Parts: sequence; C-alpha cells; structure tokens
Amino acid sequence: MEVRTSQNMILWFFLGCFLISILLMGWLLSPFFPIIVLGAVVAGAFSPLYRLISAHERISPGFASMLTCGLIFLILFVPIVFFVGILTQEAAELIQLAKSPALSGFINTHFTNSALLARINPLLANLDIAITGEELNTTISEIGRAVGQFLFDQARSIASNTLAFIASFFLMLLVIFFLLIDGPRLIRFLIDLSPLPEEQDAKLIDKFSDMAGAILFGNGLCGIIQGAAGGAIFWLFGLQSAFLWGVIMALLAFLPIIGIGVVFIPTVIFLFLKGRIAVSIFFLVFYLLLSGSVEYLLKPRVVGKRVQMHTLVVFLAIIGGLRLFGILGIIYGPLIATAFLTLTDIYHASYQRLIEDI
Repeated sequence: MEVRTSQNMILWFFLGCFLISILLMGWLLSPFFPIIVLGAVVAGAFSPLYRLISAHERISPGFASMLTCGLIFLILFVPIVFFVGILTQEAAELIQLAKSPALSGFINTHFTNSALLARINPLLANLDIAITGEELNTTISEIGRAVGQFLFDQARSIASNTLAFIASFFLMLLVIFFLLIDGPRLIRFLIDLSPLPEEQDAKLIDKFSDMAGAILFGNGLCGIIQGAAGGAIFWLFGLQSAFLWGVIMALLAFLPIIGIGVVFIPTVIFLFLKGRIAVSIFFLVFYLLLSGSVEYLLKPRVVGKRVQMHTLVVFLAIIGGLRLFGILGIIYGPLIATAFLTLTDIYHASYQRLIEDI
C-alpha cells in the first residue's frame, strides 16, 4: 500500500512538472505561434510537391526541401510584396471616397428621390420599415469605410513593418524547411506523446492536413481566379479601384453562401442606376458564370470530398476568425472548427457511452 502511495505521489509530481514544462514551452513559443501554424499549414499543403522532388534518387531530402521552399518564396512572397503597396494606396482612396461629398451626392441624386424607393417602401410598410436616402447614404458610406479601413490596416501593418514582415516570412520558410524533412518524425513524436489511441490521433492529423489543403489549394486557388477575373472586368470597364475590389473579391471567395456577390450585386445595381443597363446586365451574367463555374465545377474537383463541413459552419468560422485574428483568421477559423468537429466525432464514437455510464 505504501509503495503504491509513493508511486502515485511520484506520478502526480512528475505530471505536475511535465504540465508546467509544457506551459513554459508554450509561453516561450507564443511569439512565434502564428508563424509556426502558418508554416505547418503551408508545409502540409506543399508536402506532395516535396515528396515528388525528393523521390528522385540524386536529390537529397535537404535539397528537395530547399527547392520547395524556393517555390513557396516565389509563389507567396513576391506577389505579397507587389500587392501590398498597391493595396495600401487603393484602400486609402476607398476610405476617402466613403467620406467624400461626391459619394453622398450620387446616393442622394439616385436614391433619395428615386422611383425605386417609392416602389420599395410600400412593400416594406407592412413590416413598419421605411428606407430613406439618408439611411442608404450612411449605410453605404460606413460599409465602404469599414472595408477600406480593414484592408488598409492589414496592408499598412505589413508595409510599416517591412523588416519584421521579411524576418517573419523567412522564419516561416525555416519552419517549413525542417517540417518538410522531419514532418513524419514530428507527427510520430506527437502521436507517441498523446494519451489518445493512435487511430484517433491519426484522424485529427488527417483532418488538419485535409483542411490545410482545402484552404490553400481549394479556396485559395478559387479565390485568386475569382478575384483576378473580377478585378480585370472592373478595370476593363473603367471602374475605380479595380485592384482593390479584385483583392476584396479574392477574400470574399473564401466565404460560402455570399462570396463575390457582395461586390458584384451592388455593382450591378450601381451601373443600372447610372443608366449603363447593358453593362449592368453583362456584369450580372459574368458574375453568375464566374461564381457558378468556380464554386460548382472547379472547387469540388480541387477540394474533393476530403473536407466535410457544413456551409454555415465554414461561413461562421471564417467570419469569427477574421474578427479575432485579422486576415489570418481565414486559416485559423476553419482549423479551429475542424478540431472541434473532429473531437466531437471522436467523443460520440469512443467516449460518450463511458461518460453516460458514470
């Protein structure tokens, strides 16, 4: 009995020390947590490319990882540096436009005394709702200012801390370099450390890997296509801040349900009210073709059926992630939701009955 008590005391003492060491290690790495998470996501997404390169007999794992990191640098770093300057300038212009008398004058001219409001308000009268030109003016101006301010803050945080951004990016590449080489060993270490059964650990890791691939290659590729195509159409028809709206559409493409329609539908209405009826119809048809082909033809082929998550959950996860973490919330939100839903499945399959029997 005394031996068992002594062993229990030793066990609890060790677990206490071990828990403290984990907390201290987490505290030590906390400044680099976003870099580590982003590096792990990018490494997971590019690991098939690394395996393809390293499969060649004459290429060592280190050199294959270096080549992969070089491609990641060209794909991610160069476009980011190129886009940030333009995005900062156009976002600042959008903020100024939202505050300018020109926008207010246009809204008042086309809405305050328009036949459109005269037709809409009787329909809303049954709900005790009335829309005025002043309310529309305030709402549209606030939306433009909020969108512009968000993107301006994100771009300015990079532009104003150029050295910090460069250092963080190359630190992320360093994390990716070693994760590509030693990723399987790290996963094995985490599985051995976890008290969960190995199949449950493997399920969690597989879900994270699938979600990382869906975010970067599925949503990322589809977002770039929709943003580039939408921005190009805005530029061809002479609409202001085409690059900015292209970036906004690329980000909105991550959101299910609404997507790039948040930009295209108001643009169609705007062009219609300005009397450019043929152009507004073209924009509507272009939006339906672009969104439909990407969302229902391309994205299912790229993502496949690996990530099964309800559309509303994805939408709320991304919105919540953006509010909490900024632009990186596009990645963090779905990963957190993935962890919750996977653990929920494991709970129902393995632990719910145990808890009910207590």
